[in-house]
Amino acid sequence: MPAAPHPEPAHDPHRGFDAVVIGEPQRAFYGNQFGNTFPLFVHFDVPLWVPEVGGPIDPKNEAHDLVMSVFGGMSKGERNRIQIRVHTAMASQAKIEGRYLGGRPPYGYRIADAGPHPNPAKAADGKRLHRLDPDPETAPVVVRIFTEYLRGKGDYAIAEGLTRHGILCPSAHDRARNSHRDGHA
Repeated sequence: MPAAPHPEPAHDPHRGFDAVVIGEPQRAFYGNQFGNTFPLFVHFDVPLWVPEVGGPIDPKNEAHDLVMSVFGGMSKGERNRIQIRVHTAMASQAKIEGRYLGGRPPYGYRIADAGPHPNPAKAADGKRLHRLDPDPETAPVVVRIFTEYLRGKGDYAIAEGLTRHGILCPSAHDRARNSHRDGHA
């Protein structure tokens, strides 16, 4: 017996589209996002088409809900695998090549040039590699903090000593990069 044709979505001239089509449902919803958002599709009468399910998602069909939940779980697993791969690659590049891969450098360090980018296209655009070098002004403060901690001083005692000696907290030391903080220790 041939499958019944799916009804065409009703055209709404005010909306500008007939339906939302999701080509890769395992990448569209993460975890329970489908369960949280699908009621909005139903409420606003927006058909959600998923070719892997065979067409439109029927809000009354428990099998459709179950399949979309499975896709959400697959998405969560894939996201975790990607996160692990990216973190491992970044850690490897930092350890083996000494590359700093971005963001604000930690207190006690500064960003230094590490030469042209190894990707020829990025190098042609003027992109450079970066590495972390100790900041001559703040690296001794970091050494002091760790030394005092290893000698048994607590966090509060270390902070009090730094304040007593006029050493600025990180946000006060570099106001240009920390304008979102008030600069008080």
